[in-house]
Amino acid sequence: MSTRTEKDSMGPMEVPADVLYGASTQRAVLNFPVSGRPVPEAVIRAYALLKAACARANLALRQIDQSRADAIVKACAELSAGLPSRGGIARHFPIDIFQTGSGTSTNMNANEVIANLVCIARGRPIGSSKDPAYLKEGGVHPNDHVNMGQSSNDTFPTAMHLAAALAIKNDLIPAVRKIAGDLESKARAWDHIVKIGRTHLQDATPIRLGQEFSGYASQMRHAEERLTRALGTLGELALGGTAVGTGINTHRDFGRLVAADLAKTTGLPLREAANHFEAQHAKDAFVEASGLLKTIAVSLSKIANDIRWMGSGPRCGIGELRLPAVQPGSSIMPGKVNPVICESVIMVCCQVVGNDATIHTANFGGVGSILDLCVALPVMAAAMLDSIHLLGRACHVLTDNLLAGAGGGLQPDEGRCKGLIEGSLAMCTSLVPVIGYDKSAALAYEAFKEGKTIRQLAYETVVGQTDARGKPITREDIDGYLDPSSMTEPGDSAGPGGG
Repeated sequence: MSTRTEKDSMGPMEVPADVLYGASTQRAVLNFPVSGRPVPEAVIRAYALLKAACARANLALRQIDQSRADAIVKACAELSAGLPSRGGIARHFPIDIFQTGSGTSTNMNANEVIANLVCIARGRPIGSSKDPAYLKEGGVHPNDHVNMGQSSNDTFPTAMHLAAALAIKNDLIPAVRKIAGDLESKARAWDHIVKIGRTHLQDATPIRLGQEFSGYASQMRHAEERLTRALGTLGELALGGTAVGTGINTHRDFGRLVAADLAKTTGLPLREAANHFEAQHAKDAFVEASGLLKTIAVSLSKIANDIRWMGSGPRCGIGELRLPAVQPGSSIMPGKVNPVICESVIMVCCQVVGNDATIHTANFGGVGSILDLCVALPVMAAAMLDSIHLLGRACHVLTDNLLAGAGGGLQPDEGRCKGLIEGSLAMCTSLVPVIGYDKSAALAYEAFKEGKTIRQLAYETVVGQTDARGKPITREDIDGYLDPSSMTEPGDSAGPGGG
């Protein structure tokens, strides 16, 4: 492999000849051969937006000249587009997630790549960015110009917030809205279907299938609200604090201008941190946002698990729902079909909970947050972006391949729902206002013992008795009291059948 010689503050370093990065990045490549997983592209693209905004702010503050600012902005646009003419981002941003905890290596990687893109645009060889003659002619230096007014300690926290917020806005919120809409549609369509409720995995009073699905839809609408809150939380940017939050070596208006620029570019609710010491010394905002993602994962796990339970069978389980058959379920049992979409989504939820544990631990005092800097930022960024991506894809998979999947997607078995209700002992609940709790309980025990339905035994033993108001109970009254639909709404205290 051909190389070129680059220099940084520690001296010369051999770098692959065709890459856009320099000596600092190459040292990190050699220092951190850990996972083989580079910092996510979303963070790199966020850096491109950030560095362009910094150049424009420095120009407005007269810290940099027009030519250099324009050159940096143009290079950032090429980086933001994914470096299509240079073979993509991956070749030029190889540093492992498990690197220096502040993300310094990645910040320098971005500085070097942008500076070298300027070299190429000006007809200079890659690696010329520190040539004194070139700089005298107006060249762009990776530290002095691309990184002007910045530190890794405020740029990486800013880039990780920006990357996460963009992913939530562009990918996850639309996916959550999509599944919420489908669940709402099913809630309306299935609201006439009455089924048995279950608490503690035991029979409970009737409930409409539409009511259950309205609950799932509400969970996803709450998820959408949580994501909007996360955008607000992530919108506070550390930029402007430089090394430790004091803002040394930067203009006092720099952070405000960059945040306003990024807000205009992205449409996100971005602003300079109210307190730079909090924004850099800890990453509580990231922990909060991750906690909201974990809550959404828990909601999805509930929905997926309920659906697979209600679809269990097809003959020896609950069987109230018919899940679309998407693939054979067994290599040994012919004809078996499993709730694989639900299982996939639940595994995603497990991973998101694990990612949340990583993020929380990485911000733990004495682990990541130590004195004046959090030093576990890259793994936090990677875990957050992984959670956002996985949740978004899980929502699409659950919607497209199960709820609205092949053959019409998820469907109810109305006959099964009706049959299970009639056989449930919990039907006696609606008789409590009529004959009292103790007699209703005795009726349930006796029906179970004799293998009869509540209705059958009530015809035999309750008809002819008087209700709580002294009125004789008729067979028609029993049918009114035991009407499953009437049990799915609040009713008269004298029972569903009225007085």
